[in-house]
Amino acid sequence: MMVSCCGLITSQKEPVPLKSVEVELEVKDHVATVVSTLNYHNQEDKPLEAVFVFPLPGDAAVCHFSATVGQTEIVAEVKEKQEAREEYDDALSSGQQAFLLEESEQSPDVFSLSVGSLPPGESASIRLEYVTELAVQADEGLRFLLPAVLNPRYQPQGSVGSEGSNVQVTSVPASLVPYTLSFSARVSSPRPVSKVESSSPLDPLQYLNTEQTQATVKLAAGHKFDRDVELLIYYKDAHQPSAVVEAGQASSQPGSLMGDSVVMLSLYPEFPQAVMSSVASSGEFVFLLDRSGSMHGERIKNARDTLLLLLKSLPLGCYFNIYSFGSSFEHIFPKSEDYNQKTMEEALKKVEEMEANLGGTEILEPLKHIYRQPSIPSQPRQLFVFTDGEVGNTKEVINLVKQNSASHRCFSFGIGEGASSALINGLAKEGGGHAQFITGADRMQPKVMQSLRFALQPSVVDVSVKWDLPSGVSVTALSPPIAAVFQGQRSLVYAQFTGQSSEASEGCVTVAYSLAGHPSQTQLHFSLKPAEDSGLTVHRLAARTVIRSLEMQVREPGGQEDAGGKKKVVDLSVQSGVSSVFTAFIAVNKSNSEAIQGPLLRRAIPTPRMRACKVFMVPYSMRMPVMSCDMAQLPQMSPMMGPAFGQKTCKKKRQRAGGMPELPQMSPMMDQSDTLESCRPKQPPRDPLLQLVSLQKASGCWLLDPHLAAVLGKTSEEVEKPKPASVKQDVWATILALIWLHGFKMDAQEEWELLAMKAVSWLRAQKASLVTECVEAGNALLGCNVQKDAVGL
Repeated sequence: MMVSCCGLITSQKEPVPLKSVEVELEVKDHVATVVSTLNYHNQEDKPLEAVFVFPLPGDAAVCHFSATVGQTEIVAEVKEKQEAREEYDDALSSGQQAFLLEESEQSPDVFSLSVGSLPPGESASIRLEYVTELAVQADEGLRFLLPAVLNPRYQPQGSVGSEGSNVQVTSVPASLVPYTLSFSARVSSPRPVSKVESSSPLDPLQYLNTEQTQATVKLAAGHKFDRDVELLIYYKDAHQPSAVVEAGQASSQPGSLMGDSVVMLSLYPEFPQAVMSSVASSGEFVFLLDRSGSMHGERIKNARDTLLLLLKSLPLGCYFNIYSFGSSFEHIFPKSEDYNQKTMEEALKKVEEMEANLGGTEILEPLKHIYRQPSIPSQPRQLFVFTDGEVGNTKEVINLVKQNSASHRCFSFGIGEGASSALINGLAKEGGGHAQFITGADRMQPKVMQSLRFALQPSVVDVSVKWDLPSGVSVTALSPPIAAVFQGQRSLVYAQFTGQSSEASEGCVTVAYSLAGHPSQTQLHFSLKPAEDSGLTVHRLAARTVIRSLEMQVREPGGQEDAGGKKKVVDLSVQSGVSSVFTAFIAVNKSNSEAIQGPLLRRAIPTPRMRACKVFMVPYSMRMPVMSCDMAQLPQMSPMMGPAFGQKTCKKKRQRAGGMPELPQMSPMMDQSDTLESCRPKQPPRDPLLQLVSLQKASGCWLLDPHLAAVLGKTSEEVEKPKPASVKQDVWATILALIWLHGFKMDAQEEWELLAMKAVSWLRAQKASLVTECVEAGNALLGCNVQKDAVGL
């Protein structure tokens, strides 16, 4: 079968030039520096060339790329992309070794590495370094992800870069992957490190000092990078605002971004408890669910269960609608409907029938349809997007959300291994919302309900940042204006300080905003004295922030590319040494005296064959899709590999339109798992918690019926008998449901907290009598000891 793919193709008989991959992570507070070393050896009698396509975090700033051949280290320079490509081609044409690293024009989380002219018997070591901010999770952990998976990206018809050549895939069992991998991390912070968790097995955390502010951790031996490596880092007192001032580069021009000091502010606004305990009773909630083929199995089941929880947790008085998409899209109602028992039941019935059977992943059209719907007065629009993030037109999608950012907030959820961090983070960032990733054995529900709580928080408006600096020091904001502020969530602000003060060495920043009609502010005093030995990490992250903002402006949808804006990006990218879509890293070994003779052989790293019905890619930088169901039954893939996978010979003989290999893509007509429904496991019986939730009415109450009795593990007679005589049946049923939740399901409280609040509000509105007696009788019936005030009564 012919499929589009990532990485190079080789028969299993050919030697594999990659021998090992080593990844070292250094985390300082909430910033990570990652150094990856890829070691190659050419065991053949002809020179080799290799091209690899691999993922990085979407907001990573690639800041160093070098190659060591023998005793010679060649450090790459950042150059305008076309210039770098031509220099690479010229080097290969003249028989020199050359190395090229470039970012995809379709998605900023995908890179291509070309290793050209590795002589027979020669070894080469490639070193790649990047810095990235660590996102704060709902449970206050900082999330680092080393992407090992690059799923085929679905490319809609008619979009840029949808032409290419056929490439055939080969694979080997995971146990036969012929290279080794290692991963280690060092964590340091002003605050103690309380724990480090991972979806992969870890060796025990080793503390390096008695204060426990420094620690090291490694992946357990024998780990194959056949899935993303996720680390969750927890600090004590994580929510302290902080400022890191970093000195400029002595060799750079004063007044330039790299020549001046740069500050990174980390702010955690705290909202008054009175505001936080109230939940909005209005809003238009639009849920957009990916039903492409790759969502089959557990993913779509998890999504259905999550929509059940969301629909039960919505407040009476709001509006809602559910869209789902694949190659086409559907919506449950023609326009958002008032939330009540009738509309909720109608929606749930359709959710129960949803399968991953809509083909590809075309998210742009349903988004356009949603944005075309007129806003409902006094009902702020909140958009929830659930996707496994396998789209090729990432930048186009994010631009559309940005264009409509004034009319809504967007909350995004990346489902499963390989969800594009650029897409998921970009949707939330440009939509003023919050991003969550659901991987491995994670339950989707707690993370989604956390985001619903954010959506129900009062919206923060009129955000302003004011600086108070000594005379002689001026400030230039480098970050885009803050669009969203949520309780307990970090806001990062970068700024450049020009000039110096002879007197005061302290500055102050005030972030002011309006919350639920009340003016509020967060203030931070900080020293202007640069931190010791911080390198240029903050400068590079700040440069990356500016570059991303400029790139968005250069390519406004429907407009011509802005040549002046593009020059600004290229200049800043070259000056800071940070990659961009318009530049590339190029290294040429000019010290080798003999030109390499003969045409270059192309060699690839075979992919591991993973568990059934899933699509995985091989580790960190050598990828092509592997389908482990019967190949003959899989759909035909679109032939969309980019031209750079063609044989490289003399520059004059090559067509390199577009340069970098296209992302691995799927046919516009179907997703690669579209025909895998036969692999789906039988549906297990529904979890008792979800059964109880499914019985709740839109108003918040439960009815006393056999279904409720069954969930509680009782007969109808056993449930009805202890009810105090004058108490209404639905009041008694609702109190029993609340006691059961508090008595047996406290470990999942974040999942049911909002719908329990709705039930308590309903009970209060009934002005129910004998509540104390009901709680005592309910405890006796269910064998619990739940206090009345714990339930909220």
